[in-house]
Amino acid sequence: MAAHTETDPHGFQRRGVLFVLSSPSGAGKSTIARKLLADDPSLSMSVSATTRPIRPGEVDGKDYHFVDLEEFRRMVSAHEFLEWAHVFGHRYGTPKKPVYDMLSSGRDVLFDIDWQGAQQLFQIAGGDVVRIFILPPSMEELHQRLLSRATDPVEVIDARMARAANEVSHWDGYDYVLVNDDVEDCFHKVRSILASERLKRSRQTGLIGFIRGLLK
Repeated sequence: MAAHTETDPHGFQRRGVLFVLSSPSGAGKSTIARKLLADDPSLSMSVSATTRPIRPGEVDGKDYHFVDLEEFRRMVSAHEFLEWAHVFGHRYGTPKKPVYDMLSSGRDVLFDIDWQGAQQLFQIAGGDVVRIFILPPSMEELHQRLLSRATDPVEVIDARMARAANEVSHWDGYDYVLVNDDVEDCFHKVRSILASERLKRSRQTGLIGFIRGLLK
């Protein structure tokens, strides 16, 4: 699925990386995603479509594409999503076209999605997908983080905590699993994983030609 992306200094290209971050709500994936985007100009965020209401401070088209249920259903019927899921009474999905456009322009794509979305994306794109699951240091700490965000009512926080155990149970569907007990340390580990994955032999699509040239 992924198009050839940036050119190596030695003249050969590599395949794009579809870089997935998942975690229970409040475990820190969105914070780490923002830090990655600020740190790496070759990485672009996949912006999901959602039927949930916009929150104070969010920007349509930047944080999410906010659509109504009818439009979301139309997009599903038209096969416009790479993946989609029903979460906490709302629908979330990854539109295909922006992802394809980013890959074709030479950029890697970052996904902030749950285990269902990661699974669907892997089924479509296979080896182009790198999946990282971020764990909280404890469920008590996770609960405290959700409370301190002050963005959701108590009943929603309770629902997120109830869902967290189910999400954590899918840890073995990921390539890497990290514990976020220090956000800076976790960020540096995630950044190192991305750098290593970009250098994998399987992604260096021009490597064979380069080596043949060396051996002439």
